Amino acid sequence: MADPTGREAVAAVWRIESARIVGALARYTGDFALAEDLAQEALAEALVNWPRDGVPRNPAGWLLTVGRRRAIDAFRRRAALDDRYSALARDLGEGGVAAGGPPAESATARTPWDPDQVDDDVLALIFIACHPVVSREARIALTLRVVGGLSSDEIAKAFLAPTATVQARITRAKKTLAASRVPFTVPSAEERSERLGSVLSVVYVIFTEGSSATSGADLIRFDLAVEAQRLARVLARLMPAEPEVHGLLALLELTAARFPARTDTAGQPILLEHQDRRRWDRAAIRRGRAALDRATRVGRGLGAYGLQAAIAECHAIAASVDTTDWDRIVVLYEALGRLAPSPIVDLNRAVAVSMAGGPSAALRIVDELKTSAVLANSHLLPSVRGELLTRLGRRDEARVELELAIQFCGNERERALLAKKLAELGQGPPTVWRAESPNARGCGGLGRRGGVDE
Repeated sequence: MADPTGREAVAAVWRIESARIVGALARYTGDFALAEDLAQEALAEALVNWPRDGVPRNPAGWLLTVGRRRAIDAFRRRAALDDRYSALARDLGEGGVAAGGPPAESATARTPWDPDQVDDDVLALIFIACHPVVSREARIALTLRVVGGLSSDEIAKAFLAPTATVQARITRAKKTLAASRVPFTVPSAEERSERLGSVLSVVYVIFTEGSSATSGADLIRFDLAVEAQRLARVLARLMPAEPEVHGLLALLELTAARFPARTDTAGQPILLEHQDRRRWDRAAIRRGRAALDRATRVGRGLGAYGLQAAIAECHAIAASVDTTDWDRIVVLYEALGRLAPSPIVDLNRAVAVSMAGGPSAALRIVDELKTSAVLANSHLLPSVRGELLTRLGRRDEARVELELAIQFCGNERERALLAKKLAELGQGPPTVWRAESPNARGCGGLGRRGGVDE
């Protein structure tokens, strides 16, 4: 009888070891797309064998061995086909040997799996999955598939997309990489520096969607946020001398530290000023501050992710909204705006200005953003403007802005919160709503979003 725990073991091992397995197979075969297919074949075989025969003593080694055997089979099939082409060419009097795969014996001549090269394999895998020749959406899907170990169904569910669409993106990405002849290797130091932004952006976008979902019934998608944190930790371990890697990790840790207090038991959002800060994850805060310290020590000043992490740290160490160092946050946003100018950054700066100096100064900043194409169809601009107008007692104008924000908002939980604020506008004296501090969403123009998160 099949053992159900065998399937659970397959899932657990795959999630932990998939990147190393695909990376080792890619180096072994020299073919990224083939390696991913071989790993999937090994996974399928494990799903059949492990529940029936039991979990092997070395599960990752078992998967890698099966993948290598499949590779050898593929080489042999390709070599046999080459032999037939060669014979046909001789018969036709054309001579030569058809180009194609290596002969069967070359499979065993390739570089064997070396545990000491595992880190390089994973690093190469990340840089290939996030290669600039691949579209942004495909990079995300491919990274979650080959580095994160998620299935197409899991990725589709996380991003509320059809599974067929996700599979098509992954297939196109692999074909694009093959057509571009992207080698499976860790890029040179110079090339790594040029492409690191693409890698960090993919991890950042995955976390952003997890921390504040653009649509659906849940405010937070923990599976995506946790996966992004894991990827950031892997990068920090593999690239310890890159300050922005540590800056991104710090930002993710410090933002995720507030997750336990951001929603109530029913999943409804809790504004920052009403959160029970005792529920914040203190271990995550310590990890985030340590990563921020490393970013400061290995770099020459903080980059865009590091500045956002410094802003998140201001919230993490404050005892309350009132005791938060809003002046420092404004300065940090000004620095971020100079480093990575974006309407998103300006909107977030306006939120901080409203807390440091009052709503009037902030409203002037927000009004200048009304012509921004980036924010044209976003609920964030009318949401912030509605908050500021309410604090200024301009209730009718605030009502119009909140109605517009509800119209543009795609997340059910956020829409419910906006609707509650709109309803409160019609009841007695205006409620003073605190404009909350932004999270990792789109700050610095690095992602697709931005604004009030809590």
